[in-house]
Amino acid sequence: WLSVMAAVVEEPLDLIKLSLNERIFIKCRHGRELRGKLHAYDQHMNMVLSEVEETVTASEVDEETYEEVIKTTKRTMEMLFVRGDAVILVSPPLRTS
Repeated sequence: WLSVMAAVVEEPLDLIKLSLNERIFIKCRHGRELRGKLHAYDQHMNMVLSEVEETVTASEVDEETYEEVIKTTKRTMEMLFVRGDAVILVSPPLRTS
C-alpha cells in the first residue's frame, strides 16, 4: 500500500486530495483542533468539513496561586469552513491495509 501511496503523492496537496470524503485531523493556531469529514479544499488550505468535533485548549494563570490552569472546551458542528492561514497541520485518516 505504501508504494502505491508514494506513486500517487507527488505534491503535498495530493495527500489532501486522497483524504476527500474521509475524516481528517486538523491542528490550528491558538490551541484549536478539529476532526471532521473533508468535503473541499483549495491551494490556500481553506477547507470545508462536516460532522466536526472541535477541541480548544487554553492555558490561564490562576491569580491566587500563579499556577497554570489548562482548560479544554469541546463542541460539535454540522458544517465548518476552515481558513487556511489558521492551519498548522493536517493528518489524513489512518489507513492500515
